[in-house]
Amino acid sequence: MTAKVVAITGASRGIGAATARVFAEAGWRVALMARSETDIARLSETIGEAAMALRCDVSDYTSVQAALQTVLARWGRLDALINNAGVVEPIARLADADPAAWGRAVDINLKGVMHGIHAAIPAMRAQGGGTIITVSSGAAHNPYEGWSAYCAAKAGAAMLTRSAHLEEAANGLRVMGMSPGTVATEMQVKIKASGINPVSQLDPAVHIPPEWPARCLLWMCGPGGDDWLGREVSLRDEGIRRAIGVIA
Repeated sequence: MTAKVVAITGASRGIGAATARVFAEAGWRVALMARSETDIARLSETIGEAAMALRCDVSDYTSVQAALQTVLARWGRLDALINNAGVVEPIARLADADPAAWGRAVDINLKGVMHGIHAAIPAMRAQGGGTIITVSSGAAHNPYEGWSAYCAAKAGAAMLTRSAHLEEAANGLRVMGMSPGTVATEMQVKIKASGINPVSQLDPAVHIPPEWPARCLLWMCGPGGDDWLGREVSLRDEGIRRAIGVIA
């Protein structure tokens, strides 16, 4: 029971699933949180006893709180929370976007981050510390045509992460962001199919594998992240890629 514990939202596929595998291989216990119960159950079985699958909708605070309480009840601590859950839809120009779908994206990409941070703070304070990392995006800092919901929510999540650092660093919490760049996941397939903005025109060969951001997140939970507290690590940075060992 001395193993460290990480909770990962959006753990059913892509960066989240890769992160679960990388942390488990490093000896962590991993709590897989996602709406897709079948997918996380399958991944949990693959990882073994070091994993648990928890159906969770990050847009619903009660769901997030219940999931983290289950983690604490079973493993007694929460050393890291990875706010990874996110959606790029609706991909539509503002004039054409459905307001309800636009709001749903904000519920997941922004409010979901707040829900995770809010639910994790008491446990991390009580144990004397912990790490919270928000998976960010270049869209948090630059507008992209057709991505107004995604850009606005990611920008809000980036500032929310900085706010959490400002308020909780004195309580031992390590809070920061990680911007992975373009990653070979299902999200990129949807972006490609949309045909909107330059990102949809990228050659799929330029996307990095999800294992790269997973390894970066693990590195950030250790001493490597100490210089980045309250800031955002960019995986586009070759120095970071070398530090985490994905390039020579």
